[in-house]
Amino acid sequence: MSGANGGGKNFHCQSTHTKLNRLLLAACVATLPAACRGSRIAERRDPLRREAPAYRIYVTNEASGDLSVIDSARLELVATVPLGKRPRGIHASRDRRTIYVALSGSPFAGPGVDESKLPPPDRSADGIGVFDILQNRLVRVLPSGPDPEQFDLSKDGTLLYVSNEDAAAASIVDLAAGKVTHTLPVGEEPEGVTTSPDGKFAYVTSEEAGAVFVLDTAAAKICEVGNLVAVVDSVNHQLLKTIPFGSKEIRPMGVVVSADGSKAYVSTGRGRRVFVIATATDQISASFEVGERPWGLALSPDGKTLYTANGPSNDVSVVDLATHAVTKKIKVGERPWGVITLPR
Repeated sequence: MSGANGGGKNFHCQSTHTKLNRLLLAACVATLPAACRGSRIAERRDPLRREAPAYRIYVTNEASGDLSVIDSARLELVATVPLGKRPRGIHASRDRRTIYVALSGSPFAGPGVDESKLPPPDRSADGIGVFDILQNRLVRVLPSGPDPEQFDLSKDGTLLYVSNEDAAAASIVDLAAGKVTHTLPVGEEPEGVTTSPDGKFAYVTSEEAGAVFVLDTAAAKICEVGNLVAVVDSVNHQLLKTIPFGSKEIRPMGVVVSADGSKAYVSTGRGRRVFVIATATDQISASFEVGERPWGLALSPDGKTLYTANGPSNDVSVVDLATHAVTKKIKVGERPWGVITLPR
C-alpha cells in the first residue's frame, strides 16, 4: 500500500534528461524561456536591465487533493484548483498546454501502519488527471492502472509510462486513445519513472527490489540499491557507480538536473537537505537545508532558482542557487508532493 508524503515509507525519483549517456536515479531501499515582460520604460532608463522571464510554479498537494499555482514574479499563491484524490507525480505536455497529474485512490499508510486495517482503495479515483493550463481546470481523467505514483512522457509526447505502486507494475497509456495499452510486471512498489534521451527506453525504480527495471519502448516489454544515488549507463543498462549519502536519515527522494547537465540536485526527505552532485565527477559538491522533508523539486527556466515541496510544513521553499539560501517559503495546500515550472 502506498505511503503518504513524509510518511517515511515510500520514496520517488525524478530525472531531467541530459545529453549524457547515463541516468541519475534516486534509488531508495531503493525551460522554457518565455517572452520577457519587462517594461519598455525601465529598459530606456537602464538598457542593460531585463526582467526575468515570467513563469508559474505548479505544485501537487497530496493530502488536500489540489494544485497550487504560484506566480514567479510575486512569489505568491495565485490559485488553488481541485484535482482529485492524492495528486502526486506531475509533468507537462510537450507543447506546454497541458499538465498531467497522477491521482490515486489508495489510502495513506505511514511507517508502522497495519495495512490490513486500512480502508479499501477507491479504484474509481485512480487515473491521470488532464489539467488545461489556459482554462486553469481539470478537464478529464485518463485510466492509468491502479495507484499511479510517477510517470514520464514518451519522446513524441503520445504515451505515458506509469508506475503502479500497489500493483508492482508499469502501465503504458495512449493519450489520444485514452486507454492503457500494456501493463508490465516490475518490482514491488515501483516509484520513479524516466525515459532515455533517445526515447528508446523507460526506466522504473522499485523500492522493495532495490532495482531499476528497463522497458523497451518499441517492443513494450521489460528487459531484466538504500540511501544512495545510482549512476546508470543508459546504453548498456549497467550500474556504473553509486553515490552514498551517509546517514540513514538522508534518503534521496527527487532528482532534477541543470539544463547544461553539469549538476544534479537531490532532495532527501527527512534529511531536510538538498544535495548537489557534480555530474563530471559524480561527487557531492554541496548540500543545503531547505525545509521539512523536501520531496519534489524543480528549477526555474533560467536555472538560478530551485523550488522544493516540503510535505509536513505545507510549503514550497524558494532557493537562490548562487548562495544556496532559502529566500522565501510559500504556503500551499496540504502535503505538497510534486513541482514543475512553466512559462505563462
